[in-house]
Amino acid sequence: LYRERAGRGSVMLELPLGATVGDAVSKMRELYPQLAPPSVNIVAAVNTDYADDGHPLREGDQIALIPPVSGGSP
Repeated sequence: LYRERAGRGSVMLELPLGATVGDAVSKMRELYPQLAPPSVNIVAAVNTDYADDGHPLREGDQIALIPPVSGGSP
């Protein structure tokens, strides 16, 4: 979903030293405002592990944004 809305499969971000997952998500929202409404909490994984907004990033980390999942039985 996010890939489709951004119109690309990957994005290289330059963030300041000490940046966190929350900083990366904010930057993505800034670059791609159509990504998700502000009320939607974007979940992220860093190097295949789920990470919260305060998780510190290091050079070379790969971040995946995980869209909300819906469904199930009524």
